[in-house]
Amino acid sequence: MLEESHDRPGNAHVKSDHSGSEPSALAYTLKRIRRHVQWARTEGLGRLIEEDQLDPRTRIPIAWRKFRWRQTHGGGAGGARPVYVVGLQRSGTNMLMRGFDEAPEVEVRNENDRRVFHRFQLRGDDVLVATVARSRAALVLVKPLCESHRVAELLDLPGTRPGRAVWCYRGVDDRARSEVSKFGSANLVALQTIARFEGSSIWQGQALSPELVDLVRGFDTDTMTPDSAAALFWYVRNRLYFDLGLDRRADILLSSYDELVRDPEAAMRALCAHLDFPYRPQLHAHIAPRDSHGSRRLDIDPAVRARCDELADRLDNARRSPRVPPTPPPPRTPLAAPTAPGSTTPTSPAEEH
Repeated sequence: MLEESHDRPGNAHVKSDHSGSEPSALAYTLKRIRRHVQWARTEGLGRLIEEDQLDPRTRIPIAWRKFRWRQTHGGGAGGARPVYVVGLQRSGTNMLMRGFDEAPEVEVRNENDRRVFHRFQLRGDDVLVATVARSRAALVLVKPLCESHRVAELLDLPGTRPGRAVWCYRGVDDRARSEVSKFGSANLVALQTIARFEGSSIWQGQALSPELVDLVRGFDTDTMTPDSAAALFWYVRNRLYFDLGLDRRADILLSSYDELVRDPEAAMRALCAHLDFPYRPQLHAHIAPRDSHGSRRLDIDPAVRARCDELADRLDNARRSPRVPPTPPPPRTPLAAPTAPGSTTPTSPAEEH
């Protein structure tokens, strides 16, 4: 049964299952452990360590460089600009976060940062604003993938400097393959929930138009394969980039994972230009140039495949189209000190994770 629970600041009223509660800490932890074990078996332990940045040999030097930069170059609180990395899971967002983490003047808040996120969802707009406002970095890079449909709202939040956003997308086959490898049938379960008109109870179903809900309901999600479900989910969530008018905003850049790994320097220079951030080769030193389409095409439902191919062309064309550059940010001057924030707990767990 679905029961209503409290609102999250700046978000639509959301419902949660299990009578308004979320999985216990123990159940949630065990679920994550099982998924990590499965992913380590399919992708290798080294990939898991790299993905979650578990190697202290890289984490400690990065933390030290950031500390030194704050001591010698850091400005006063209130001078940082937020940058939101959004899109769909398994689309190369960790690759971007890792690259910018090498820059000492960038504060990185990934979705496993418990000070800003709870189970991969933002704790609240007040917590986010307070985090950015008290930062002494030049940029605060935040990855609210579960709130990608709210990126326009996040950019317009009062209390922070004008920010930027990057919507990341990846070829449907490679993204679906990576998704199923790490998360199994999570996308299929989400689509089944949406098909039951219960999409408002999960982040995966937020901001979907009646047309998209009807599209999902038009497929037999009870017999759909995980690969086809991951592809359909790719279509549904990436369609939001156009449905929400994000393609008309100069402060949101469309970024292709496939182009990033094909020509890291060119893609990173374009990204730095969008962020008004000085380019340096260290930002993409961890990316080996390669063709990301070397694997076989997945066996995906033909109707889903047709939709995805059409949207892929539309995304590629939008990315190549000339854009009006964002207005340069105003000079760095401290903002008024924020009041102590109240932390709110998300009302529905990030089931993908």
